[in-house]
Amino acid sequence: MSTILGRSMQGWRLVLPAVAAVMLSAATANADAVTDWNAKANEILGASGMGTPPAHRVMAILQTATYEAVNAITKKYQPSGIKVQVQPKPGASVDVAIAATHRVVLSKLVPAQQAAIDAAYQAAVGKVADGVPKTSGVEVGEAAGAAVLAARADDGAATRESYRPVTTPGAWVPTASAAASHWVQRKPWLMKNASQFRPAAPPALKSEVYTRDYNEIKAIGEKGSTTRTAEQTALAQFWEATGPGIYHGLVRSIATAPGREITQNARLFAAAAQALDDAMIAVFDAKYHYSFWRPVTAIRNGDNDGNDATERDPTWTPLIDTPMHPEYPCAHCILISSISGVLQAGIGKGAVNLSTASPSAKGAQRSWKKIDDLVQEVATARIQGGLHYRFSTVVGLAMGKQISALAAAKYTSK
Repeated sequence: MSTILGRSMQGWRLVLPAVAAVMLSAATANADAVTDWNAKANEILGASGMGTPPAHRVMAILQTATYEAVNAITKKYQPSGIKVQVQPKPGASVDVAIAATHRVVLSKLVPAQQAAIDAAYQAAVGKVADGVPKTSGVEVGEAAGAAVLAARADDGAATRESYRPVTTPGAWVPTASAAASHWVQRKPWLMKNASQFRPAAPPALKSEVYTRDYNEIKAIGEKGSTTRTAEQTALAQFWEATGPGIYHGLVRSIATAPGREITQNARLFAAAAQALDDAMIAVFDAKYHYSFWRPVTAIRNGDNDGNDATERDPTWTPLIDTPMHPEYPCAHCILISSISGVLQAGIGKGAVNLSTASPSAKGAQRSWKKIDDLVQEVATARIQGGLHYRFSTVVGLAMGKQISALAAAKYTSK
């Protein structure tokens, strides 16, 4: 795996171990093994320092395998296309199966965290007495993990990064690696291909939309902006985090609601994780197809865009450090839209009580009563952070809705 997807991946904030422990370890009265292990897995990923795109891939594999293991025992839903080769014996422990699934998948994909993985596994299975329920649970969990790992072994994640910088012979360009340029070659979970929801091109540089959004982000997204309020700055910093943890926290706030059943939760996590992973694939396809410039590049070159209404600022710097990948469309927007659509489908028209914590805001928590409020907050925060034009957020949200519809059709319908 290229180093741009590991610790050196600029612009994709990692979950620091100390903060991860704060944001993921809080117990809830209605948590089950699926929800508890989701928190543990995100904590393990945070401690590993894995970059955002591969971390979303790990969680998609893990939550899919967890669902397959649980459903193989409870048989609550129709079997999916991934076959678990071991038939559970009567009384097989669901909790042990979940633990075994996590040990198999995380050991394969996050081997540097083996000690933490083994400790969590032993703590979980040690609560179950020896016997058929325990041994059968282990067999089912290991089989489910192996089946999903095998199904995703050739999904394209191991393709070597080969981005070619745009330059002329002899001319220097910044030498930091472009992030996840090969992610477009991955096999999706839900989409037909990476470009299925590729949007139309960004607005022309002389258009009214571009002019409006250029000047908006120039004013509010600059590090020393006098237009942005303290609250807006805090929101931009809260949503600087991009890893699975901040999104899976939203799922856990649904999964821990009264009356939830463990297979139902396993399926919800699988749908959400697959939607998030496909969102990463789709957004990088669009980003590298259009290679549209970031605000920091555009604003420092405002005198060279052919638009008299976009004045140059040679020292403009965004509030949040700019990621090393193209601007269009907004990745955070497609992520929040894809997972929000899954959550909405999973709870129907019931009351919403969403919450999550952010590692980029020192573990601070936020909550929402309306899913639309959450979605718009994330999109606006990326403008306030100086990272995305408003038209880019609109497009990202629309792409996410399309992906969430696929996930909902596959996993949340009866």
